[in-house]
Amino acid sequence: MNEGRKGLIFGAASYILWGLFPIYWPLVKPAGALEILAHRMVWSGVFVAIVVTFQRKWASVRTLYRQPARLSLLALAAVFVSINWGTYIWGVNHDRVVETSLGYFINPLFTVLLGVLVLGERLRRGQWIALGFGIVAIAVIAIDYGRPPWIAITLAMSFGLYGLIKKKVGAGAVEGFTIETSVQFLPAVLYLSVLGGQGHSTFGHHGFGQAALLVCAGIITGVPLLLFAGATSRLPLTTLGLLQYLAPILQFAFGVLLFHEPMPAARLAGFALVWIALVILSADAVRNQARRRRAAAVTLAPEPTAV
Repeated sequence: MNEGRKGLIFGAASYILWGLFPIYWPLVKPAGALEILAHRMVWSGVFVAIVVTFQRKWASVRTLYRQPARLSLLALAAVFVSINWGTYIWGVNHDRVVETSLGYFINPLFTVLLGVLVLGERLRRGQWIALGFGIVAIAVIAIDYGRPPWIAITLAMSFGLYGLIKKKVGAGAVEGFTIETSVQFLPAVLYLSVLGGQGHSTFGHHGFGQAALLVCAGIITGVPLLLFAGATSRLPLTTLGLLQYLAPILQFAFGVLLFHEPMPAARLAGFALVWIALVILSADAVRNQARRRRAAAVTLAPEPTAV
């Protein structure tokens, strides 16, 4: 199997697994969102420590610990990803799966906006048009809900800022995630200890299955991350950009078809505008990538020799 095909399988598998999360989190009830989040932090830390040991990457992790600037950024990334995880778990377990899918649909649009506001990037016409559709879509959905879609907005902003920080740090996927989970680990353990001391913990009090599912939260967090890391080294960013829509498409389908969340005409119209924006954004990215390849080919072409 060539590397491109392997990367495609890794990338698709990672986004499909992320897309299946709406099925998983309800299984660990009656644990609340904060308890689930804390277990996810703790067991993710245990899982990634095993991976780092197996891959013999502790030297790379220690190097990051000796770099205060990068360490501080990764600690901030841990805060944003914690907000993202907690919001998502709360949304799924409170019958807001469709709204959580909206968050990951609009995340690419928010990332483009961050490029302008934070990195000073200049947008191409297609990106401006996509952003325009996205803003109108959020307004339509807000009118339908009678409120701004705060869950979706929080998910998009937290994950967008998380991605921006990770891009600035430039650490390896496994090494960076190790630092992030080490930042999360102690607060999560303290919260679970207090919860248990107050007699409010569900861990171990609702059968082996529920306890095992809480422990496995670390595995289901880490495995897609490792698959994604394998995909990023083998696939162009445009392909990864298209694959990322697999997760919210699955989440949206689960919300409507499995959990029977309401989808009135106005809300569906808002989602349709988001999808139009994403089609425009993706087409623009593909065209821009093709343009760069042609420019690179012209630059690398040998000059004709005189005869």
